[in-house]
Amino acid sequence: MNSIERVSLTLQHKEADHIPVYPLINSISRVFTGIDYATWCQDTDLCAESIIKATDELGVDLICSLVDLSVEAADFGQKIDYPKNEAAHPSRDERLIKSIEEYRNIEPVNPRKTHRMGEHIRLCDMLMKARGKEKPVAAFVFGPLGIVSMMRGQQEMFMDALDDPDSIHPALEAVTQTLMEYCTALMETGVHAIMFDTLFASQSIMSKTMWDALEGPYMERLADLIHKNGCMVMIHNCGTGIYFDVQIKRMRPQAISFLNVPDDCSSYAETKEKYGKDITLIGHVPPSLCMVGTAQEVEEECKKEIDTFKKGGGFILSTGCEYPANSSIDNAKVIINTAKTYGRY
Repeated sequence: MNSIERVSLTLQHKEADHIPVYPLINSISRVFTGIDYATWCQDTDLCAESIIKATDELGVDLICSLVDLSVEAADFGQKIDYPKNEAAHPSRDERLIKSIEEYRNIEPVNPRKTHRMGEHIRLCDMLMKARGKEKPVAAFVFGPLGIVSMMRGQQEMFMDALDDPDSIHPALEAVTQTLMEYCTALMETGVHAIMFDTLFASQSIMSKTMWDALEGPYMERLADLIHKNGCMVMIHNCGTGIYFDVQIKRMRPQAISFLNVPDDCSSYAETKEKYGKDITLIGHVPPSLCMVGTAQEVEEECKKEIDTFKKGGGFILSTGCEYPANSSIDNAKVIINTAKTYGRY
């Protein structure tokens, strides 16, 4: 059984030969080509080569195109810093949106003609041509609210949301119009899914009501576009108390990648019982454990998660967020091996 077949059965809530596995080996894939982080996220050819080599040598079941969370914001004009050993991020002293009045200055851009989104489209095309017949490929897209926060600053945007939430909507609308075209271009590469990062849809950042009012309508429009084009919608959110319920209502995702228990569940077992019949659950090995835990500790955590989520399919073993960029690859191998052995049906 190949990865496409294995994941397809899992998404149908059927039992494959073993649990699919993908410990979000994105930036850590650069060790397979010996390049630094800055090169990996700016040189699309080397980025693709790194991801493909990591996919092949580790034997993971999926490919996700996550590069960093600054891809979209950069193309609206936000200045980005590119450190050699950590993810690219907005220049903290040079935010594009400097005041609450400046949200209205953000205008849609054509992602096919911009640099970073344009290169990400090319990356997905390369990944699909290289491994798309064997491995499911999910294109990673930051949600509109996350993109706007990159241009304004999270703390500043959160205060604006409390003081005058209506002021943020012009920027959210401009970003969403851009993402509609961006997702269309990504789907044209043939990717199997669009994975949206809905960073703010959790108790760790804002209330459920606030998220639903601010980002919910825009995510619904984007998800409708994806569904209408016959592509899968996936969600990634590693926040505490993630809002499964309102996101499912808005986006009707096939899968959710998560780290922590949803806000309306008391345990992972309840999460499986409440949501595991309809949604494929992806997670949730803590990246911190991958960084500092022993092989035995990581294996025990994987076995515990497999015992909770394995029955009846609908579960992909993964890290709850990206595998730590500067740690050893060894614990990723433990996760993969445990899924293929202990996770057999």
